[in-house]
Amino acid sequence: MLFLELALIRWLGANIVHLAYFSNFVLLGSFLGIGLGFLRAAAPDHKARPQPYYSLVLLLGLVGFVSAYPVTVERAGSQLIFFTSLSTSGPPIWLTLPLVFSCVAAVLAGPAEIVGACFRDLPRLTAYRLDLIGSLTGIVTFTALAFLGSPPLVWFMIITVLFAVLLGRPSAGTSLALVLAFFAMFAYPLVHEKTTFWSPYYKVSTQAYADGDGGTAWTLSVNGVPHQALTSVAHREKSEPYYLEPYHDLAKQPKDVLIIGAGSGTDVAIALSMGVSHVDAVEIDPTLQRFGSQHNPNRAYQDPRVSVHINDGRAFLEGTDHKYDLIMLALPDSLTLVSGASSLRLESYLFTLQAMKTVRSHLADGGAFAMYNFYRENWLIDRYAGTVDEAFGHSPCVYKNNANFAVITVGLTAADQTCQDTWARPADAPAAVTDDRPFPYLENAGIPSLYRNAIALIVLASILGIAFVLALNSRAGGPGALRRWTGSVREMATYRDLLLLGAAFLLIETKSVTGFALLFGTTWLVNSLVFAGVLVVVLIAVEVTARWRTPPLPIMYGLLVLGLVLNWLVPVSWLLSLPLIPRGIVAIGIAFLPILAANVIFAKRFSDTANAPLAFATNLLGAIVGGCLEYLSLAFGYHALLIVAGLLYLLALLLTPRRRESVRDGSVTRRGRPVSECV
Repeated sequence: MLFLELALIRWLGANIVHLAYFSNFVLLGSFLGIGLGFLRAAAPDHKARPQPYYSLVLLLGLVGFVSAYPVTVERAGSQLIFFTSLSTSGPPIWLTLPLVFSCVAAVLAGPAEIVGACFRDLPRLTAYRLDLIGSLTGIVTFTALAFLGSPPLVWFMIITVLFAVLLGRPSAGTSLALVLAFFAMFAYPLVHEKTTFWSPYYKVSTQAYADGDGGTAWTLSVNGVPHQALTSVAHREKSEPYYLEPYHDLAKQPKDVLIIGAGSGTDVAIALSMGVSHVDAVEIDPTLQRFGSQHNPNRAYQDPRVSVHINDGRAFLEGTDHKYDLIMLALPDSLTLVSGASSLRLESYLFTLQAMKTVRSHLADGGAFAMYNFYRENWLIDRYAGTVDEAFGHSPCVYKNNANFAVITVGLTAADQTCQDTWARPADAPAAVTDDRPFPYLENAGIPSLYRNAIALIVLASILGIAFVLALNSRAGGPGALRRWTGSVREMATYRDLLLLGAAFLLIETKSVTGFALLFGTTWLVNSLVFAGVLVVVLIAVEVTARWRTPPLPIMYGLLVLGLVLNWLVPVSWLLSLPLIPRGIVAIGIAFLPILAANVIFAKRFSDTANAPLAFATNLLGAIVGGCLEYLSLAFGYHALLIVAGLLYLLALLLTPRRRESVRDGSVTRRGRPVSECV
């Protein structure tokens, strides 16, 4: 299930324009689907129903439809900036996102039914342990495939084979037809799109063209959106001279330069042409850098003056003591989120006030900082200029052309910049963003109507989906379906504390993911390690609960609250000041303490439930609530999520049933399939 979820997040984000900005909607759809699958497994007639072949058929239909038709998420309004030059003509976002959400939910419901059936037949914590081991296997496998740059053909063939195994022993003809259908669907673009490859972050499409000066240039699109142009320095000087603007506003000729967002190497080549002695080129995407190394017309990456660093720009700055004559942010705009569980983009931590202060601390005497991009909106230019002003203590130089391309240059002191006109702060300039609320592309603190409307529709779709599945379950057994439906609702209500635990856990997981991204970088490897680490801690909590006597729930809740308070009190600035290894040890201890306590609480409570699939489904559906609450960070920052999580945990403690349920692991004889068959 986790492998399938990760594959859908990446593939749908790459093929539906702008969906990569909403990848958490795919994640929430996965939670709904898995929850609904467990609800189906909780029905008394589950064993009499056919295997959920509908899941694989729907997956085939979803992939086929998106492949055949140009589906886009419409971009409208200026309150939230999407970095793209495309004018989309797709269906409105309030239609596209719920449809994607519902399709993903239907696809994930199938394997969840099968897993839910094993939760009925196996001891509670044994089933949960196997589920966690499977999840770890899924994330490790997908991470390895991302590292190798494997295409979707590999992902979905693995998924198809796993489906065929899970669905039992269908006829050889059915299995062969499904495998051939998926192979044909993904082999076609693999053969015919020879200039398309997959990085750990994007689907990258390349196109060569004559630059008009007798050379070859390239355009690079990621996830269907134009992203970079790879041209010679001579062509850039002639057609886009403003890329050289930073070098014209400096009092001192730079010799030692740091370029963050080096990409395919054009900015590095420009720096070399200006006579610099050394360039540290930092790029987060190894595949884009590799393409530039192979195709840059100036052979920038082969120059001995260039040192390449595949890393997150903020993480590189925090990990070096070197000082530079010029530090440059060269169009480091990404087109995707850090993970499916947050609103953080890959470059968000580069533009905070704390980041600009870090940049200032890495400038040599007489040094300068510059950043440029097509910023789309004047208010974003004013935000960045104001952030630089606040961090450096004087106004920067700002060059703008008619296409909202802007160059912001600032010297270590006012004497280190030579522009005639400096930036003057307008009255309505947006405030600088911070490490706690790193959302530079959101004009004002708050949840945009774009997100509010989509969340409302997702909540509605979730409620309707739950009601529909409960209605299907209630049809079995003859007359009295309405009575059985209301009985199922009342039974779900007895697991209300598990719903709250699911919501709160997603919030502390999101806080951990974003916190580690700030401390160690927003790279795909850090993100994968954090998710794998969370799963390992959850598995440890299950083993501890299963093997040893743990403190009562009130004491565990107290330890959990202590962990949340510790996360609240320890400042990120202090953690960033530590060397890398001590920082990792302290950060892991602080972040994973509440995660461990929360999962011991869940394991203790789950082991006492009478209806394991229904209890687990309720917990998963609670994660949807947590995913919606995560958007509060847009208004109040990520630190505020700790307060929301704490309140949810307190409410869960208050709503925990006082009467222990009658079914415990090992206390009754399990009926149904043998344990060995589920394993």
